[in-house]
Formats: sequence, C-alpha cells, structure tokens
Amino acid sequence: MRYRLMTVWGLAVLALLGWSVVPAAAQAAVTTADIQRLQDAVYDAGRDVAAARARDARLADSLQAQLDDLRDEVVYLKVKLRKEPTVSRAEYSDLRDRIDQVRNQAQPEPPRAAAPPPAPAAQVSATEIPVGTEFEVRLQTRLNSGTAVAEDRFDATTLAAYERNGRVLVPAGSVMRGVVSSVTPATRGLERKGSLTLLFDRFSIDGRTYSLRATVIEALQGTTDTGRVAGGAAVGAIIGGILGGFKGALAGVLIGGGGTIAATEGNDVDLPAGTVLRVRMDAPLDVAN
Repeated sequence: MRYRLMTVWGLAVLALLGWSVVPAAAQAAVTTADIQRLQDAVYDAGRDVAAARARDARLADSLQAQLDDLRDEVVYLKVKLRKEPTVSRAEYSDLRDRIDQVRNQAQPEPPRAAAPPPAPAAQVSATEIPVGTEFEVRLQTRLNSGTAVAEDRFDATTLAAYERNGRVLVPAGSVMRGVVSSVTPATRGLERKGSLTLLFDRFSIDGRTYSLRATVIEALQGTTDTGRVAGGAAVGAIIGGILGGFKGALAGVLIGGGGTIAATEGNDVDLPAGTVLRVRMDAPLDVAN
C-alpha cells in the first residue's frame, strides 16, 4: 500500500514538473503564428506609411525604404523557421519592435499646446549665414557605397554665390569639405541596399576656412556646364538650374534624415563626380573677416 502511494505521489510530482517545463520551452520558440503576426504588422505599417505620405512625402519615402527591408527580413525568418527546428525569440522580438517603430514614426503628431509668445529676435550679424540656408554644391570626386569607407574625405564646390544685403558672403566656387560618417555596402544575400551618410564640416571661402555643420537634403543630376551665377541662395538655385547647374533629382537614391543617402533598389549608392548635392546649414556661420 505504501509503495502504491509513493508511486502515485511520484507520478503526480512528475506531472507537475512536466506541466511547468513544457510551456516555458514552447514559449521560447517562434511559431508560424508569430510569423503571421509579423506579416500582419508589416501590412498595417504599410497603410500607416501610405497615410503619412499626404502629410510628409519625404518622411514616407524614408519609412517605406525601412519597411521594405523589414518585409524582406520577415520573409527570411519565415524560410528559416521551415529549415530549422527553432528560431530565436530574440530575432522575432527585434523585428516586431522595429516594425512598431516605423508605425510610430508614421503616426501624425499630437496637437501641441499653444506656444508662449516668442522672445524678441536677437540681432543677426550682417556677415552671418543663418541656419536653414541651402547651397547647391558639385562633387569633385565619385562616391560609391561599395568602395567608400568611413572617414573618407571629399570636396564639393558651390554653384552660386550667396549674397546678403548686397554683399557677397560666399563666392561661387567656394569649397565645402565633407566626410563619409558611415557607409553600408549592398549585399546580395539579403538584398540589402547600399547607403552613405555624408556630413559637411569645413567651408573654405576666400582663402579662409571655417568650421561648418551641414547635411545633404537632395541629390541632383549634374551637367558639365554650370555657367556663371550670382545672387542669393534661392535665386542661385533657380538660375543655376536654368544655366545647366543640374538637370533634376538623381534617380536611384533616396535621402533620409541626417544626410543618409540610400539606394532605392538592392544596389550600391553611386554619386558620380559632378553630382549636385543640395546642402542645408544645421548651424549658423559667421564669415566676418
């Protein structure tokens, strides 16, 4: 009798242990249902990005590029699950979180509270180039995400003079110096697209060199004849285009935040010498002598 009770008790203990261990192991594995949830999330994110396009086309383009990569990674995870007995829960969680980030960025910003009255504007120096000023500059050397490395230096020259209050602060042909801050070459295995992040940190004007903070906001197809252009930044952009400074947006690339230039297909970013970059000042620059 005692032996029978011990046997029953032992079986009960084993049953309890079995119920406590098996579900935990099951929870650690990714299932086909999890993959379907990721695919549904990608679909929902695509609708959010499409809705965001009416508010901010540039943001929507950047998010769509990220979403295309995430869709490829979900497909890769689905294939991997078929070939391997288990897939790491960490891979699943990382993909889910990145899809959620795209959806969050695509959502409209909540209405802001009324801002306090603006403070009186500080007097700006007559020789200061303000934040937000844009320059068109022509690359002097080729940049390609398949061959470039981080910290590579490159030069670009301004197409048009920048004037303020009738005074030329930046003559046409002034040299902006840039650096490749990061680079991602295209890969065939996962069809990853190439990208380059370009920053400008030096500006040589009339023999003097200034520290600069500026980023790329657009890439334009350059021509061989830039003409001689004078005038302010906005006027220079218009006249420079008429005289042959550039033809139009460069095909095959997409400009993201922070000066990142990504290929729109699974290729490397290729910016030939002569490509015109539209660069925006991220900090004011006083060129007083």
